[in-house]
Amino acid sequence: MQEFAYTARAMDGQDVTGLITADTADDVMAILTERALFPLKVKSAKKKGITISFGSGVSTELLAATLTQLADLLTNGVPLLKGLEILLQQTPNDRMKTVLSDIRNRIAEGAQLYEAMAAHPNIFNELTLSIIRAGTEGAFLEESLEQTAEFLERQDELRAKITGAMAYPAFLAVAGSAVLLVLVIFFVPKFADLFAQLERQGTLPAATVVLLWLSEFLGKYGLLILGAAAGGIYGLKRWATTPKGREWIDSKKTTLPVFGSIFLNGAVSRFCRILGTLLRNGVPMLKALEISSESSGNVMLGKAIRDAAENISAGETLSEPLSKSGLIPGNVMAMISIAEEANNLEQVLNNIADKIDKKVARQLDTMVRLIEPALLMVMGSAVLFVIVALLLPVFEMSTSMS
Repeated sequence: MQEFAYTARAMDGQDVTGLITADTADDVMAILTERALFPLKVKSAKKKGITISFGSGVSTELLAATLTQLADLLTNGVPLLKGLEILLQQTPNDRMKTVLSDIRNRIAEGAQLYEAMAAHPNIFNELTLSIIRAGTEGAFLEESLEQTAEFLERQDELRAKITGAMAYPAFLAVAGSAVLLVLVIFFVPKFADLFAQLERQGTLPAATVVLLWLSEFLGKYGLLILGAAAGGIYGLKRWATTPKGREWIDSKKTTLPVFGSIFLNGAVSRFCRILGTLLRNGVPMLKALEISSESSGNVMLGKAIRDAAENISAGETLSEPLSKSGLIPGNVMAMISIAEEANNLEQVLNNIADKIDKKVARQLDTMVRLIEPALLMVMGSAVLFVIVALLLPVFEMSTSMS
């Protein structure tokens, strides 16, 4: 089966668009006819060959607003299909209209909300699907939608903060790299004849020899290196989406200096917040652990959570098997252990998540503040090397002539 994009005309004369999964285009037309829609255009939604995606076409802000509005409609007694129809008419984004139309159609055919959303993985990530799935199964769909929107807004705010803080360092890196490449590839070769004479005399400094070799190498193979780098990045991204690739990356990125603790703390915070939210809404512990393990954002932490769930089913506490994984900080494990004894685990988990989020924000702020002077030192050292390598032969020539 494959996805087909369609345009059809309803009984009231309005044109509607959406996606339908079927075997053939004829099946799609039959489905549209059953829905009292007159097909105008039906075509395959998937293109053969290599495609390059530049984004989902839906901003995080719009997605969070859509989920919040849907939660408000459901809270006020509007049925799910009617709520989706209202959002479909109000959204200004064409891509979101297509997605909402497809979700509405899938639900009309009997699918659950999270199942319909799962057909659009580039719009709804694992975290969104897991929370909405828990809300559907636990009868707190409205709150799960609001909670998802809150998570998305928090992530978008953090992303915007990092992007804003990294704008100047990124400009320094790009501008400095461009200046260095221009100097090495186009400016240094102008001195090649002069330096060749000095090299034959055996008076060319080692720094200048290195600079000349680097200039010649980049001039000959620069485009090849650029193409290889682009291919390597593309291949790495594809490999990172595989189970083995993701597991290896998640196991390594938590051990990185400075960045490792940020990645790990972020995953622990997400786990604590989701687990606390699920437990607060009456989801059983084992089911809550299953969902939160899928939403932690780290394969290794997710495996540790699933192992903990198996031990809990055998009668153990949550804190004991989690502490053996070594991924969750000791102070967090101590609070979880005490909360289990006091029977207020869901409240403590959300408090832990809030504290970890504040810690991560401080770590990110410190990291960004350190990156700027570090980049300045690196770029300054590189430019200084080029200048010194060019001037040393001139100084030696002037000294020998005098």
